[in-house]
Amino acid sequence: MPRMLDVSEDVRAEIGDEEADRLLAGENAPGSYDCTSCRTPGDSEQERTSTVLFVGEETAVLAFAHATCIPSQVVKVAEEQLQGAVRSITGAEGQPAAPMAPVPAGDQAVLGVTSGLVLIDNELHPALVVEPTAPIARPGAVGGGDEFLPLLIEQGFLPVSDVARRPAPVAGWSVLLAMGQLHAILQPGTAGGTPVAWWQAHQPLQVTEGWRAAANKSHTVLVFAAPVGSIGQQPREDLLRDALEKAAANGRLVAASMPLAGT
Repeated sequence: MPRMLDVSEDVRAEIGDEEADRLLAGENAPGSYDCTSCRTPGDSEQERTSTVLFVGEETAVLAFAHATCIPSQVVKVAEEQLQGAVRSITGAEGQPAAPMAPVPAGDQAVLGVTSGLVLIDNELHPALVVEPTAPIARPGAVGGGDEFLPLLIEQGFLPVSDVARRPAPVAGWSVLLAMGQLHAILQPGTAGGTPVAWWQAHQPLQVTEGWRAAANKSHTVLVFAAPVGSIGQQPREDLLRDALEKAAANGRLVAASMPLAGT
């Protein structure tokens, strides 16, 4: 039976017309599936379903999600991340998620990312807080101060004066939630190409059920960023909120809202 599949032009270009047509005809597509964005059941015979292709250096994985959760797209990820997704999809036992998952962001600094819920207008919003472990210099720069916030402002992030206000969207950026775990923050590719990872978890970062539920409801994540030493590792969300407000008051906080992407 034909499936109600969305196959984007990018996905079709990667898998080929023949494979795409087989999917649309229902030959290689599942009827029922677990949406790997919201982790609830879906049925490609009854509701529009997105095909999402993860592409690594050597491996590609085709996944399915509700079209209302995420659009059909190609997402480039590191090979080790893709292998982790394969283990999750096939049910193989993987490594436990790290409480903070940093990736290289220069020769001396890594980006630490933590998740939490932020109350704005009496509604809980899923948020990520990004803080380097050392000052960030411009590529090729020698010496100088911390350029982390200026670099992000140049990308479209805006300074935060009031944490109680929802940040404005930033074009082309998105948050990749795969198999109910946080995998990456994606930024626009060069010349409008495929998005690339700005931050990528060494191991998928576990988020709470409340965070995932809020993200699935709004399809949007608030991303806050602050220079090293501004936020720290806070054990509770009320303390995280206090640290964000203090950083904002000191002019040391930028933010943007981003859609969920991936699977």
